[in-house]
Amino acid sequence: MSNLFIRLHPSDDVVIARSQLMSGSAVEGIPVRGLIPPGHKIATSAIAVGEPVRRYNQIIGFAHQAIAPGEHVHTHNLNMGAEKGNFERDYAIGQDVKPEPVRKQATFMGYKRSDGRVATRNYIGVLSSVNCSATAARAIADHFSKRNNPQALAKFPNVDGVVALTHGTGCGMDTEGLGIQLLERTLAGYATHANFWGVVVVGLGCEANQLNTWLAHSSLREGDTLKVFNIQDTGGTRLTVEKGIALIEEMLPRANAITREPCSAEHITVGLQCGGSDGYSGISANPALGVAVDLLVQHGGTAILSETPEIYGAEHLLTRRAVKPEVAHKLIERIRWWENYTAINGGEMNNNPSPGNKAGGLTTILEKSLGAVAKGGTSNLQAVYEYAEPVTAKGFVYMDTPGYDPVSATGQVAGGANLICFTTGRGSAYGCAPSPSLKFSTNTALWKKQEEDMDLNCGEIVDGGVSIAEMGQRIFEMILAAASGEPTKSERHGYGQNEFVPWQVGAVM
Repeated sequence: MSNLFIRLHPSDDVVIARSQLMSGSAVEGIPVRGLIPPGHKIATSAIAVGEPVRRYNQIIGFAHQAIAPGEHVHTHNLNMGAEKGNFERDYAIGQDVKPEPVRKQATFMGYKRSDGRVATRNYIGVLSSVNCSATAARAIADHFSKRNNPQALAKFPNVDGVVALTHGTGCGMDTEGLGIQLLERTLAGYATHANFWGVVVVGLGCEANQLNTWLAHSSLREGDTLKVFNIQDTGGTRLTVEKGIALIEEMLPRANAITREPCSAEHITVGLQCGGSDGYSGISANPALGVAVDLLVQHGGTAILSETPEIYGAEHLLTRRAVKPEVAHKLIERIRWWENYTAINGGEMNNNPSPGNKAGGLTTILEKSLGAVAKGGTSNLQAVYEYAEPVTAKGFVYMDTPGYDPVSATGQVAGGANLICFTTGRGSAYGCAPSPSLKFSTNTALWKKQEEDMDLNCGEIVDGGVSIAEMGQRIFEMILAAASGEPTKSERHGYGQNEFVPWQVGAVM
């Protein structure tokens, strides 16, 4: 690779600038026309109006102006084409399925639960059924704040903390519609998550999301590790907060009795996220994370790829790896659902990328998706899940979620993810509770600017000297360390409680 640019495939129509290129500099013997920002694309051949443009040897859009060799390729001359990206894909279902890898063994220090599941953290949670009970839920958790009231947990070193996970919905919705089904499923996933020793759920009393109905629909019932009550029955906010504090004080000694012990890496389930992506995401951090995913799968673990609007246009790379036709067809069905969903809401799939993505060099959702899919490595696709469904399959799986990172990760954690891996090129301020989140920068400039928020600099791949495979091995080792209790940068900053954002669909009534 040149010091000035990166060519990803011999058949590509563009190369990627490693750093800012000035007019007159040359790529592959072609003079650069104008200023090219880092991470952006330069044409290496003439492209006529209407012709496809390829990166990764895949179509990322169509020229809507004639593009000359050496010219900057971006939103001013590249778009989704006349069909808005609805061109024919070769789904080639199952064509790239490969033999299951030889099983490898690795361990981490985890918390074993009585039902056989293994946790990477040991929290107690306070959930709200509705926005109206959020303040009370937060007040309960605040009593145990390590920052503001350190004495409350001083005698319980094996408890990572008490966290309140609240949200802005739970009422003003159809009591039998998709929106409340998603909320019920999400809350159930958190209420039973392995990383929570116990959970207190606080309601108001008159909301659409009735606690008793939720328990019945979720096949849950109260016990030592799950307590449910509401403000109206308890007698108001003060009494509710006092009751919640008392319930958690009863849980703490038992939660503290558990200690970490060696566990197989097969018990790690990683949710894969990318946010604030740039032109380097599909070159450095995402494929390196993909290598780590393949390593995790070889060790019997699970990785969840998500963000359906951000794999749009690249779904054919996943259907080729589907172990069964019904797995591929379920993914395609979710793509069609999103096309309809955006249309009836007056949008289109190319409303994504964001302004920050475009500033970083990504032009269309097709280009962004091709880079995003790289997080999923090369392992076979075992299953496709709807939002917040329990993930029961081992290996590489897919969950249908929005592209908005907090909403997407919330669904993954509800499904059982006990760790999040998050790549970013523009910068991210994100953390997750109860599952720790590792963040990887795609470029060294971001690492230098926001190192206190990043756990690893994958920009070393772009700089040269470190291979994707080497960086993937580093990520896998960081996954084992974080799962064993090594605090992530976001945990050190106290992130996690505000990033619980269940997917809200349907009319707000």
